[in-house]
Amino acid sequence: MSLHLTDDPAADELLTNNPLALLIGMLLDQQIAMEVAFSGPLKIQERLGSVDAAVLASTDPDTVLEAFKQTPAVHRYPGSMATRVQTLCQTIVDEWDGDAQLIWTRDSPDGPTVLKRLKALPGFGEQKAKIFLALLGKQLGFEGAGWREAAGNYGEAGSFRSVADISSPESLLRVRETKRAAKAAAKAERGAR
Repeated sequence: MSLHLTDDPAADELLTNNPLALLIGMLLDQQIAMEVAFSGPLKIQERLGSVDAAVLASTDPDTVLEAFKQTPAVHRYPGSMATRVQTLCQTIVDEWDGDAQLIWTRDSPDGPTVLKRLKALPGFGEQKAKIFLALLGKQLGFEGAGWREAAGNYGEAGSFRSVADISSPESLLRVRETKRAAKAAAKAERGAR
């Protein structure tokens, strides 16, 4: 299945075919628009020549930082995110033989196991790990037992809560509207206290 998380076919193709690129896109998905975050791996590939864990982990940090800062920047916080991406890549090299996909394929894991593995990655807290697990299950064919339950609300069929639910421009708009409504409800609840 092809992913459609950005408005750039080349970026989507990289995300579809390179598990590390998808993991990096998820890492970058904070405090910037989803499409910008998931376009980041293509910028990294174009500027550094590769989206490979061993290559990125061993690249001089100043070189990575410069690549993140080039206009348009990979992220609004290029310094911290360049470091996070390199740390993530080093973890993939050290713990997953340089192959990000092993996180959800090694030893045919169930959903809770994949969630635990994702949460152990640098930059992946509970929510980000659940969203990524839902993305694996909803769009990439991950069938580990209990993945929907482990992903929590993000695993619900027919929901439009996160990047896991984006498969078209229309679904992107629905996810944005759901997020807007949730923020408005949270703000109203805080104001009522």
